[in-house]
Amino acid sequence: MQRISISAGWQLTNERGDRLDPQLFELMEGLHASGKLTEAARRVGLSYRHAWTLVGRWSQFFGHELVQMERGRGATLTPLGEQLLWAHQRVRARLGPQLETLASEFNAQIAAAIERASPTLRIWGSHGYAVARIPELLADQADLNVDVRYRSTAESLAGLIDGDCDLAGVPVPVDPVFAAPMAREHARWLRQRSLRGLGFVARRTGWVVAKGNPLGIRDIADLRRRDVRYVNRQRGSSTRLLCDTLFERAGIAPADVRGYDHEEFTHSAIAAHVASGSADAGLAIETAAREFGLDFVPLLEERYVLIVDQSTLDKPSVRCLVDALRSPRLAAIVERLPGYRVAGAGDIEPVVALFPTLAG
Repeated sequence: MQRISISAGWQLTNERGDRLDPQLFELMEGLHASGKLTEAARRVGLSYRHAWTLVGRWSQFFGHELVQMERGRGATLTPLGEQLLWAHQRVRARLGPQLETLASEFNAQIAAAIERASPTLRIWGSHGYAVARIPELLADQADLNVDVRYRSTAESLAGLIDGDCDLAGVPVPVDPVFAAPMAREHARWLRQRSLRGLGFVARRTGWVVAKGNPLGIRDIADLRRRDVRYVNRQRGSSTRLLCDTLFERAGIAPADVRGYDHEEFTHSAIAAHVASGSADAGLAIETAAREFGLDFVPLLEERYVLIVDQSTLDKPSVRCLVDALRSPRLAAIVERLPGYRVAGAGDIEPVVALFPTLAG
């Protein structure tokens, strides 16, 4: 069965009803990366003449130049061009995971409507670049439908206990000091004796800052400076819990951090916000920083673990996943994600091994 995918896009219309080609955003991304309109046009598959015409038409649309050409220096985006590009990337970063979840729900509903006999592997979890690759990891399983939905850690664990999903993706700080608050926060679910942790990957988490780190942000104390604007993750997310734990341990009150109440919903949205110049720092994983060409100040490592009930480990769909995690295919996928590494993939352990404080 063909799978549905949904992506975010813009359709800009003026008061006369003129609609302009959204392909300009792809051209602007290429121009920002290469500094050459010829190279940007080649990446998008346009002729130089068509690309220049497209830029001119959009410049006329806004009444301001979007690209500046300089002899001997190539082409650069004007301030307006940069803001349009960052706005486009923020929309994509903020809405992308939500649209992926909607697409997964639609695919599951369609499969049920046509009484598809193929088994479905249902994964709910905190958003991450590696968990998004699980359908790719299982692509050779033609008869297996993979349903990945992005939920908070609390929602994912509750869904696992209620039988709404087969596995819950949970990021767990390797340092027990930072894992303990998560154990307390989610103890009502994690204390279930039948739960097991299925090893998957580890990822680096830290401060995402502008390219070159112009403000010299090195540790959490720098976030109290009045020249630093912070962008936070939303309440209920594991990254927000980690952030609040870091602030508490450092003796920093939320009121001391400029922008603490400004929330975004994904790691990529945090990075897009910093890239746009609307914020100077945010807590996110390294992959998001590299995606937007930003600098990254590493802070700690987290394991991203798939929590599963012992009773479902023998389900054919779950067995397929376990086998795939233990295969070389996973390493080939993960090596394309900066800041990630394979960590005990396919290993099964009691949840108390991940959260030692639960044993107390």
